[in-house]
Amino acid sequence: MTPPFTVQGWCPGALRPMMSGDGLVVRVRPPGGRLTAAQASGLAEAAQAFGNGLIDLSARASLQLRGVAPAQHPALIARLQALGLVDADPLAEARGAVLVTPFADARTDALAMAVSEALLQAPDLPAKFGFAVDTGPAPLLRDTPADIRLERDVGGGLILRCDGAAKGAPVTAEGAGAMAVALAHWFVAAGGVSAGRGRMAALIARGVLPGGRLAGQVAPAPAADPPGPGLVPAAFRVTGALVGFAFGQTGAATLAALAAHGDIRLTPWRMLLLEGVTTLPDLPGLILSTDDPLRRVQACTGAPGCVQALRAVRPLARLLAPQVPEGRVLHVSGCAKGCAHPLPADVTLVATAAGFDLITSGSAQDASQRSLSPDAAMDLKGMF
Repeated sequence: MTPPFTVQGWCPGALRPMMSGDGLVVRVRPPGGRLTAAQASGLAEAAQAFGNGLIDLSARASLQLRGVAPAQHPALIARLQALGLVDADPLAEARGAVLVTPFADARTDALAMAVSEALLQAPDLPAKFGFAVDTGPAPLLRDTPADIRLERDVGGGLILRCDGAAKGAPVTAEGAGAMAVALAHWFVAAGGVSAGRGRMAALIARGVLPGGRLAGQVAPAPAADPPGPGLVPAAFRVTGALVGFAFGQTGAATLAALAAHGDIRLTPWRMLLLEGVTTLPDLPGLILSTDDPLRRVQACTGAPGCVQALRAVRPLARLLAPQVPEGRVLHVSGCAKGCAHPLPADVTLVATAAGFDLITSGSAQDASQRSLSPDAAMDLKGMF
């Protein structure tokens, strides 16, 4: 059986980093999910100068600099402030978790800014509570964690929807920010902070729904599947190229090379969107094709980079990737917390002191079907 793990209950930030096995993890959340070429280049330099040069792409469209020594943290913050990549204070940092669709147009960017500014008046919310501005022609962020969602309805109008609710409340562009704050206040008053570790979907699942002007009345537009790596299809109304990385991690040198192509948008799919690019960059370590086997595998940092991980998992994940059939997902986790892929996977391997627990059609926190030795875990035959 997988041993217990520690739930931190919060995510690292820039001003409030989290200690891991390789040093501080410093999360940078660029405004609107965008980095100018100068910011991306400066961030790459900072990752190398103050950390170990490794950069993680998170599932919430942020970047994490790894291996930062505590003594280097003040100097790193000063560099990030000069780049315009740090919030005013830890409170603003905690309340500013607004995820924006990577294919945002000017109207969506304006909506995201309005929501971010309005959140300064929001109540104290659980650390992992988040907002999504997903107001393109069709929602793309349904599988990305967020508690309050600003989306389009079936007729193209704006709605504010609780995560887990079938319908949303109609809102205007001018009133969307204030309505999002009102819905956050409702969540707190309705007891949402204590429901399911403070997530909106857990509150909705209990049958608790907002009323009045916050009541869900309109169905959202059907969701669209996000594109894979490669040049972005014209249907997304953005010219650019999406590039991925094995397990969502890259190095400072690669980010600096990508910055030479121009501005960059972050995505929650652990890919970067290079704006305006019409030819895929030729750099080692990039995932440029949807059929790359590494796209089928999710793996966390593992040991020794994470203090909770019981084993190194990425070497195993890379070895197993070619064995994963197309359309299937393998998750290799260093502990039962399952940070890299909280959702169910076709096959999940969870590290234990003796080897790995095998879970099929479930998440890392589900009960295992059987235990595997390290050698047995290297062969996926019969597991899918």
